[in-house]
Amino acid sequence: MSSTASENLFALVDGNNFYVSCERVFNPRLEGRPVIVLSNNDGCVVARSNEAKALGIKMAVPVFQVRDVIRKHRIVVLSSNYTLYGDMSRRMMAVLGQFSPRQEIYSIDESFLDLAGFAEKDLSRYGQQIRWRVRQWTGIPTCVGIARTKTLAKLANDAAKKRQEYRGVCDWSQLPRVALMGLLGTFKTNDVWGIGRKLTAHLANLNIETAEQLAKADTNMLRDRFGVVMERTVRELRGIPCLELEEVVPERQQIISSRSFGKVVTSLQELSESVTQYTCRAAEKLRRQAGRVQRLQVFVETSVFRTSDPQHHGLVSVRLRAPTDDSIKLTNAALRGLRHIYKAGFRYVKAGIMFTEIIPAGVEQMMLFDPEQDAAPSATGAARTRLMHVVDKVNREARWGTLQLGSAGLNNDWAMRREHVSPAYTTRWEELPVVQA
Repeated sequence: MSSTASENLFALVDGNNFYVSCERVFNPRLEGRPVIVLSNNDGCVVARSNEAKALGIKMAVPVFQVRDVIRKHRIVVLSSNYTLYGDMSRRMMAVLGQFSPRQEIYSIDESFLDLAGFAEKDLSRYGQQIRWRVRQWTGIPTCVGIARTKTLAKLANDAAKKRQEYRGVCDWSQLPRVALMGLLGTFKTNDVWGIGRKLTAHLANLNIETAEQLAKADTNMLRDRFGVVMERTVRELRGIPCLELEEVVPERQQIISSRSFGKVVTSLQELSESVTQYTCRAAEKLRRQAGRVQRLQVFVETSVFRTSDPQHHGLVSVRLRAPTDDSIKLTNAALRGLRHIYKAGFRYVKAGIMFTEIIPAGVEQMMLFDPEQDAAPSATGAARTRLMHVVDKVNREARWGTLQLGSAGLNNDWAMRREHVSPAYTTRWEELPVVQA
């Protein structure tokens, strides 16, 4: 049941420069220094410290374009360490969950908290308590935005992060309409949640360039031109809640596992190793959400930037005889598809796997004449299920890849480059930080 406007109250808590902050927790020498984190294969900048931003480093810029700036200002360059970031995110979200009975984990570094019923509290002080505990228990600095709608909470969080007078917590929940509109006038339309580059251009053609102008625009006109999502955004900017808290993360309808290679790959053997690993990673995610997959796709790509190379972008869809979450069956199907699209003589830079037609476990449609299934689970099927459970448990508790299929290979010279990766401080015993007296 939807809450009334007077009952709705949201806080958005966001980890500041999250990837960089995760690195600084375990390497305090990075504090105060310009730091950037790179994407897969150390290609582009995906995270920047405030010091790096001040030096003009842009998000998503290829690292080779800023080599001179990196050398001149001695910027610390790190490879992405998603295992570390994911584990730190889980810790941060667990702490945030203590401050509200209802929580929506929106992204790896953002969480909405339902503060309905908290209106009598000093919410700015409560936000500071949230920030203190997260920093004290995880080391991650955060900012908090509080408002009557989720869209306004996002903007309030942005203000808390960028405007020093808020000291990291911005509470718009009690502002009268006139004051709220005045604050919205300081934001551009592309600062509003869900308003991207194309919509910003279309709105500019209508002389709508600020969040205040968008909030005051005719909702019927905007709905006719841009649809119901835009209408909801406008109403949210006016303080009318249209977006509820989503406590249950929806199951993935597709699962994709893909990486660019650390070098050019030409052999079917190396492609098979990569596809095996990607399939097993996707299968582990599938089992985690208790799903089964009926169809998968395999793809391989050459580089569009190597214009002198012959181009090949192969894609094949493989339908399984019965839905499954079995890594061995899925890998066999994926490798059959790979052999179908592989062409010798091409210089491949990427491969991947995508699961489609995912259904919950236990609702499979039985096939009368399928030799691979019985009316009742077989002993072999039960044993395979236990095997997958053991593989997942070992790889989760030790290290991913500790147990894997033989077709995944051993050397993996094709693996993506991570020349500046930090240790797995929280997930590998041998890489735990050591404190010496």
